[in-house]
Amino acid sequence: MDFKLIQIEEKNMIGKITFNNLPLNILNIEMMKEINQALKVFKDKNLKVLIFNANGKAFSAGVDISDHTKEKVKEMIQVFHEIFTNLHNINAPTVALVNGAALGGGCEVATFCDIVIASEKSKFGQPEIKVGVFPPIAAAIFPKLMYNKKALELIITGEVISANEAKEIGLVNHVLPVDNFDEEAEKLINEKIASNSAIVLKLTKRAIIEGATKNYSDSIKKIEDIYLNELMKTIDANEGLSAFLEKRQPVWKNK
Repeated sequence: MDFKLIQIEEKNMIGKITFNNLPLNILNIEMMKEINQALKVFKDKNLKVLIFNANGKAFSAGVDISDHTKEKVKEMIQVFHEIFTNLHNINAPTVALVNGAALGGGCEVATFCDIVIASEKSKFGQPEIKVGVFPPIAAAIFPKLMYNKKALELIITGEVISANEAKEIGLVNHVLPVDNFDEEAEKLINEKIASNSAIVLKLTKRAIIEGATKNYSDSIKKIEDIYLNELMKTIDANEGLSAFLEKRQPVWKNK
């Protein structure tokens, strides 16, 4: 598939999807189909991390209002929600780099990622209530990311908040200066995440998802199984433990 509204890249086991529907990266149906295709491409790649970022003035100002008409709304919802199904199926950690506004569907895509790194100028919000609708994905995930009262307040008021406020309530992990944002964000990713083993990152993410979605007794059994029967059989788990005991840096094989 030829991509017109996004760009994709893979280098050093890091995948990247860049929104390129300038100037505000409005998520129309065509663009969302491209995002889904890119996610399906990356699903089968051996990645350490998958990054979402954006060209232009905003990360994304949300889903195209013109796609909410009676003729288009069913397809729009299906294509939009498919993004989150495909994102959920990505085994590698996902990171959103937000350097501008992330509103509506753009905020949902960013905050659905495992980690959000934002610049100081970034804004986050779900203003759908202002046009008579509500954000289904935010309604599902915000209560899991922050306490229910704040999740409800953000969605029913449509309030737009700063990156620092978003960090305080759990929507954002890191806030960086605007100057050299892309370089500093990617440096953080390389040092903190991509320096680890790809296979161990994937198994760790799976274990955390198990813990978050099931009760303790069920989740710990599954996590123990992942640990003993998958993780401990990898080359890199043995390499990491050996390197620690031998007081040297591990050399990952990513398997």
